[in-house]
Amino acid sequence: MRRLQRIFQDTIFLRLIDRGERLVAKLLAVMLFLVLLVAALKFTFEVVVQLFDPNRRWVGEGLIAVLGDLLNLLIAIEVLQNITSYLRRHVVQIELVLLTAITAVARKVIVLPPNAENKPMLVVGLGIAVLCLAVAFWLVRRVHDAELAKRDGAARTEPARSFQEAGHSPAAGAAGPH
Repeated sequence: MRRLQRIFQDTIFLRLIDRGERLVAKLLAVMLFLVLLVAALKFTFEVVVQLFDPNRRWVGEGLIAVLGDLLNLLIAIEVLQNITSYLRRHVVQIELVLLTAITAVARKVIVLPPNAENKPMLVVGLGIAVLCLAVAFWLVRRVHDAELAKRDGAARTEPARSFQEAGHSPAAGAAGPH
C-alpha cells in the first residue's frame, strides 16, 4: 500500500507520465519514419514508371495528383519534425504545428477537384481556414519576436563592467611589459 501511495506522489507520478509520453513519442516517430520511407519509395517508383509512360498526361489532373502526393509526404515530414522537436525540447512548438496546418490546407487548395467552383462553401471554408491559420501564425511570431526583443533589450541595458572591475587597467595595458 505504501509503495502504491509513493507512486502517486506528484513528483514520482509526473516523472512516470513524462517517461511514458516520451516513449510514446519515440514509438510514433519510428512508425512515422517507416511509413514515410515506404511512401517516399513508392512515390518515387510511381513517378519514374509514369515518366516513361507515353500515354501519361502531365498537365491538369495528372500533375495535380503528383503534387498532392508530394505535399502529403511533406506534411508527414512536418509532423515528424513536430514529434522530434517535442522530444528535443519537451514542448510542442506551436509555430511548427501552425506551419503544418497551413501546408495541409494549401495542399487541399492545390488538389481541389475540378467541380470545386460548384461548391462555394468549400472554397469559402478553405479561405477562412487559410486566413485564420495565417493570422494565428503571425500572432505567435509577433509574441515570440517581442519576447526575444524584450530579453535582448534587458541584456543590453545592464551596466557594462569596467576594465578595472575585470582586473584590467587601460593604463596598465598600455604600459605593460615589453
